[in-house]
Parts: sequence; structure tokens; C-alpha cells
Amino acid sequence: MLRHPRRGAACGYTACPGVRMADRKLSIYGAITANVAIAITKFIVAGITGSSAMLSEGIHSTVDIGNGLLLLTGTRLSRRPPTPEHPFGHGKELYFWSLIVAVLIFGLGGGLSIYEGVLHIRDPAPLEDPMWNYIVLGAAALFEGSSFTIALHQFLGEAGERPFWQALHGSKDPTHYTVLAEDGAALAGLAVAAVAVWSSHHFDMPQLDGVGSLLIGMLLAGVAVLLIHEARGLLVGEGIRRDTAQWIRDRVTREPTVRAVGPLLSMYIGADEALLAFDVELDPDTPSGEAAAMVERVEHDIRERYPKVTRIYIEARPKVKAPGISPAVPAQAD
Repeated sequence: MLRHPRRGAACGYTACPGVRMADRKLSIYGAITANVAIAITKFIVAGITGSSAMLSEGIHSTVDIGNGLLLLTGTRLSRRPPTPEHPFGHGKELYFWSLIVAVLIFGLGGGLSIYEGVLHIRDPAPLEDPMWNYIVLGAAALFEGSSFTIALHQFLGEAGERPFWQALHGSKDPTHYTVLAEDGAALAGLAVAAVAVWSSHHFDMPQLDGVGSLLIGMLLAGVAVLLIHEARGLLVGEGIRRDTAQWIRDRVTREPTVRAVGPLLSMYIGADEALLAFDVELDPDTPSGEAAAMVERVEHDIRERYPKVTRIYIEARPKVKAPGISPAVPAQAD
């Protein structure tokens, strides 16, 4: 029996996480900076013009500021070293705080925007000069677009050659897909707010401004549901993709001494860390030195192709020989 746990020590295991951490924080800081400037401006203009859609956008930006701070908290806590109580580290802290972010988007961002929209539809107030609304929406689009561009650049750098939607769905880093989702929803919300403000003045129907607030709330709630779904999968122990597992199984079975490979047990324990454990059944006569060399080769190839698989536990056992049966001896005639 050979147990062989190892943790990678090349790029992707010790040196590269610091680079990824810096990239991760850059996108979050960019989002926070943009949302602070936008929120202040939106609230001021909402107070001047009485626009419900603009107020909803101000609420949205304020929630995004808090979300960015929570993601920074999760990022910092997730980098704490392992302890006896948490031997695999604290990587899942980031998943927990991303879940809190999604809940806040749903409750505060979506809920308050819907509530404000209902109030404005039931008791519409005439809008003031919409020019300030358009100026603020244009400036907000510029800030949000800059933040979205930073987050998208960081994400595409990590995605490599994979198609965008495949990489987004397969990402295990909440700081990337959460910031992208927030900024994308913000840009869509700005478009909705602009249409709502214009239509309420053009048709002289202030209720349409409340409808815009409702749509922004529904948009935020929808984005939050998607983020909650992603965070839930990672918190309950999501494993590596099927195609990744199949490649690993095929690679192990190419070893001449391997007779069978057990189930691949895997789980993401952080944004940049996945755990993998499996049993391997070897030829009965495999020397222990050859078994150890086989494990080394397999680990090297797995880590070279999938750098995020940082903890690999392989238990190699020789196949037990069936008990021998002595051939029957013909009876001698007396």
C-alpha cells in the first residue's frame, strides 16, 4: 500500500497565487471606487429630480460598495494559513462571503428597488428637468464601463483560450464572476433607467419611471439568484469538471502497471485550490519503487495540465492474487 499526498510547488501552487491575489483585488478596488462616485451622484440627482429609477440606481450602487468590501473581507480571510481545526486552509471563506453578497443583492438591491417602484407607480410624482438624470447616467455608464473593463480583462487573462461562457460557468473564483455580474447588471440597469426617464417625460406618464425601478429590481434579483446558485455549489463541495476527471482517469490507466482506477474524489477548497484523491490497483508483482515512480509521473502530469489541482492523494495497492488451486492428481490403480 502506498499513500502519496503532495502539494504542488511550481507556478500555480506557491508563486502564482500572489499574482492572482493582486489581480483579484484590482478588479474589486476598481468596482468599489467606481460605485462610490456613482452612488453619491445618483442620490444627489434623485433628490433634485424626484426620479424613482435614479433612486433605485443609487441603492444599487450603494449595495455594490458593500458587496465589494465583503469580497475583500472574504479574500483576506481565505488566505489564512491552515490550522489544526482547518487543515486544508480557509479557502472556502471566499465562497461564504460571496453567498452573503448575493443575498444582499437580492434583498437590498432587488427588494428595495421593487418596493420603490411600487410606491412610485401607486403615487407618481411629476419629474423635474431630466437633463441632470441624463448627465449622471452618462457619467455612471463611463465609470461602470471602466470597472467592467478591468474585471473583464482580469477574467479573460485567467480564462485563456476557453470560450467566454464556458470559462465563466467553470470559474471557481467568486471575485471574478461576481464583479462581472454586478457591473454587467449595473450597465443594464443604467440603460433601463435612461429609457424609463425618457419615456416618462415623452409620454407624460410618471408611472413609467416607477416601472423602470421595478425592472431594475427584477434584474438585480435575477442576477442574485444566479450568484446564489454558484455559491451554493461551491460551498457544498463542488468537484472538478467531468472532462477534467476523464482526462485524469485516462492518464492513470495508460500506466502499464495499473489494473484499475477507483472513483475520483475531488472538491474545490478555494478559488485556486482543488483536492483530488483516488485509489489505484496495481499488478501484484509491482515493486514498491516502480509504484512510487508511477505516482510521481501521474502527479506531475496532472499538475502540469491542471495547476489548480494542488492537493493530490493517491493510494496505490497491489492487486491481491487469487489463492492458487493445486491441479488434481489422477488416482493410481491398485
